[in-house]
Amino acid sequence: MGKPKHERGLADTEAQAITRNIRVSPRKLNLVAALIRGRKAQDAVATLTFSKRRIAGTVKKTLESAIANAENNHSLDVDRLVVAKAEVGRSAVMKRFHARGRGRAARVEKWFSHLKIVVAEAKQAPAEAKGAA
Repeated sequence: MGKPKHERGLADTEAQAITRNIRVSPRKLNLVAALIRGRKAQDAVATLTFSKRRIAGTVKKTLESAIANAENNHSLDVDRLVVAKAEVGRSAVMKRFHARGRGRAARVEKWFSHLKIVVAEAKQAPAEAKGAA
């Protein structure tokens, strides 16, 4: 008498990884996520490796987790993986205050974010199929 099975929301050629409550604002995280959207998985890993943004390391770990999920859990070909989606969402906001002059206070908001990366196996192009044969 447990919960009913949850249907898989992704296609058979897709795998995902989700990282929640990342301590960075969604706006900044979306700048890094935009770098990898639509790219081949290996190119995206290389881009994140040499990015100067602090959060690029966390995004890289999430992407590598999605690639590992595709390979180990769904038996997809790693060489044909493409970053299909890189979604950024808002999480909690910590509210703090900063003391100002004359007894006043200023509000400081520390934003958190969620990141969801979906990798998909790209179909072989006709040129590649002819070249391989």
